[in-house]
Formats: sequence, structure tokens, C-alpha cells
Amino acid sequence: MKKILIHLFVALLLTPLLGFATNANAGNEKDPYESFNRGIYEFNEVLDEVVLEPVAKGYDYVMPEFAQTGVNNFFNNIRDIITVANDLLQLNFKDTVNDSGRVIMNSTVGLLGLIDVHSMSGGERRHEDFGTTLEFYGWENSNYLVLPLFGPSSFRDGAGLIVDAAFIDPISYLNNVSLRNQLRLVQIIDARTLLLDATDIMDEAAFDGYTFQRDSYIQFRNAQINDGDITINYDEYMDIVKLDNHKSNESNLSFLEEIIFDINKAIFGSSEKISSTQ
Repeated sequence: MKKILIHLFVALLLTPLLGFATNANAGNEKDPYESFNRGIYEFNEVLDEVVLEPVAKGYDYVMPEFAQTGVNNFFNNIRDIITVANDLLQLNFKDTVNDSGRVIMNSTVGLLGLIDVHSMSGGERRHEDFGTTLEFYGWENSNYLVLPLFGPSSFRDGAGLIVDAAFIDPISYLNNVSLRNQLRLVQIIDARTLLLDATDIMDEAAFDGYTFQRDSYIQFRNAQINDGDITINYDEYMDIVKLDNHKSNESNLSFLEEIIFDINKAIFGSSEKISSTQ
């Protein structure tokens, strides 16, 4: 599995040299490979409609809410370990100590992370990954990229995802292949289940899902990398999403905020909402 991830990492870095970079849309600085990305987006949509969403709905139906919370907390605790490692790589020793304390508390008192004792005690969950580490060392701007299965990303964050999964994530070091694969499968189902509410909300609105997903990802990620110093201008989405004209502007902005929060919670495990410019 690790060899496969390494090969994917190399392929990801070489992708611009292997063909579709020559078809880049120079008119869109945020998304120069839009035609390629839309193709992957459509593939993901079909995969989601046929497999992921039905499985997530079944999981949501049979699993009690407290059990779902425990499973989600467990995987968030794994993500916290990845955060600690990247804190250290970024020479951020203060946050390394704080985030390590979170992992220790949740892994012991919280029964391997099933109970988020740290948050219950008023602690804050931070998110760092190898994508933010690459940004710390100078890879500040990166073209938007849609990954098969994983969805919105960038060349930098896609590379970071593979490094985290192959070399930092504790699950990748399990010798029991069957157990490791089962955990990965449950992790994917857990992430997709978090998106069920957002999917229901998005079905109520008529809009270009690709554009909305891309722009919300870019703004949220920029805000996250800058430690929340950048706010999201939700007004930018009013032209993309055709919302209920009978509702107040404040209600529609709240609607958008909930969608973006749910999407990025599933992607990043973030429990924070980036503030609006309103």
C-alpha cells in the first residue's frame, strides 16, 4: 500500500508535464486545469451517487448517533497525531506541546479517542497537515486539483495528503493488512456520512456544484493556512447559488455557511467556522 501511495505521489508531481498542462485555461488563475478537474469531478459524482452516498445513508441508518460520534472522534484523534507531527516539522513547538497534550488526553482518558475529552474540557482542535508544512517551507501558491475519490485539493495539498497517509498516519503502520483496509473503509464512510446534511441542503439549491465546491475549498483552505486571519466573503457565492429569494440575505448567508462548514469538516476534520465578512 505504501509503495502505491509513493507512486501516486510521484505521478501527482509529474502530472503537469504529462499532458493536460498544455491544455491549461490561462483565463482562470484559480483553476487553470478546469477541463481536467471537471472530468474528475464528474467521475467522483457518479461514484458518490452509485456507491458512497447509499453506503453512507445505510451507515447513518443503522449506527446510533453516539456510535457515529465515537467513530468520528477516533479518526479525528488520528488526524490530531498528524497535526502534532506537522507542528514539529514546522518548528512550532508551542502548538506541538498543546496538540500532543490533546492526543494524550483523548487517547487515554478518552479511550483511544472515542471520547473527545479535550474538547469537552474546552480545548481547541487545530489542523495541520503536510500540505500546510509545504506551505510553511515556501510552496505558497498551488493550482487547484480535483483528486479521484478525495475531491477538492491542490497539487501541494494532494502531495501532502499522500505523505501524511503513507508516512505519518499511524494506520499505515499496521501490519494487519485486513484491519488496516477495514479502518480505511470506515474512515471514508465516516467522512461521507458527515456530508449527508450538506448534500440534502445543496439539493435544495440550483447551482454549478463544481464551481461552488472549488471556490469554497480555496477560501476555506486559505483561511485555515492563515490561522483564520482571512474571512470568507459569502457574497461571492450569491451568483453561483440560486437561493430562496423570499428569504432574507442573512438567512441565505447562514445557509451557505452551513454547507461550506459541513464540506470542509468532512475534508479537514475542522470543527471551526471561518467568519463571514458580513
